[in-house]
Amino acid sequence: MTTIIPGSSSQALAAAVADELEATLTVPTYSRFSDGETLAAVPGFDDSEAVIVAATASNDAHIELLQLQDAAREAGAETITTVIPYLGYARQDKAFKRGQPISVRAMAKAISTATDRVLLVEPHEPAVAEFFSVPTEPLEAAALLAEPLSGLSDPLFVAPDEGAIELATTTRDAYGEGAVDYFEKTRDYDTGEIELTPSDAPVEGRDVVVVDDIIATGGTMSGAISVLDRRGAGNIYAVCVHPVLAESALTKLSAAGVESVIGTDTLETAVSEVSVAPAVAAKLDQQ
Repeated sequence: MTTIIPGSSSQALAAAVADELEATLTVPTYSRFSDGETLAAVPGFDDSEAVIVAATASNDAHIELLQLQDAAREAGAETITTVIPYLGYARQDKAFKRGQPISVRAMAKAISTATDRVLLVEPHEPAVAEFFSVPTEPLEAAALLAEPLSGLSDPLFVAPDEGAIELATTTRDAYGEGAVDYFEKTRDYDTGEIELTPSDAPVEGRDVVVVDDIIATGGTMSGAISVLDRRGAGNIYAVCVHPVLAESALTKLSAAGVESVIGTDTLETAVSEVSVAPAVAAKLDQQ
């Protein structure tokens, strides 16, 4: 028997995974003390196998995950699998300047101490799995982004940079037709400014799907959409696995001319039209 333990930011996804597996869903408690410390507990947990489903999009969420792991072990769990729909700090996977930490490595080490297995849904760099000291598997989810798309006119699937072209290709393949292209992106790490060089693919009158793993502040995505809109593209869709949508991201995308924004429930937001629960459940069934 398996019991699913949800993190506070992944409650709907955890419930969906429990439904897929016909597993028990426990109800944690989340508290905050007057000094700011948090406490996540599992008073109703009573099982030998725990699956924790918890996105770590904030510092509090990282602490909460560590507490849920320890609480499950304290309550008698013999095996713990940690599913991280969105891994915070995943983009800090190298030290860009002398004296900087490799932040995701530090997080991975901490998470590894109280779990037996980790599943990462579409991490920014699959290689971050190597920072964990327990068996860790990346889980692809880009193909799911094609589900809400239908009736596209002569579709073009575009990556906002070369690094995301595989995601765009996977989404195109799942959709079943269309071409793939990408923008060239140059980032100045001192100023944070990004320069986008348009691709040469003809876009006039075509429906364009811009695909990325993460939409954070929306700067890169809105820049790509603005270029496509100026070049006469038809409907433009912004799709991503992880809809972080920080600050005014949705406003930027709307102002740039996007038709709609589509994300998954790795982060539970207003644009989370696609669930990764079936893919997570299938991977858990393989253990």
